[in-house]
Amino acid sequence: MRIGFAQGLNMGFFRNQEEKLAARFLRWQCEKQKLPAPSESDIQQHAGRIVDDAHRIAKERGGNLLDIMKELVQDFLKKK
Repeated sequence: MRIGFAQGLNMGFFRNQEEKLAARFLRWQCEKQKLPAPSESDIQQHAGRIVDDAHRIAKERGGNLLDIMKELVQDFLKKK
């Protein structure tokens, strides 16, 4: 199946929005837990991984992508 140019742009747009949301949630959780904020590049890397993992989990077991991202962020911060 071939994805059209416009559809590919939309997918990139949604992915970008998901990563921004994950980064905001990471920053907010750090503030809430009074943890030192990671560098912006670390936040971006972790946000990308969180979105990748959330998509993989959603494909495997179903579920709401936003709820999965929230769980992943909380698990990530517990490991620190």
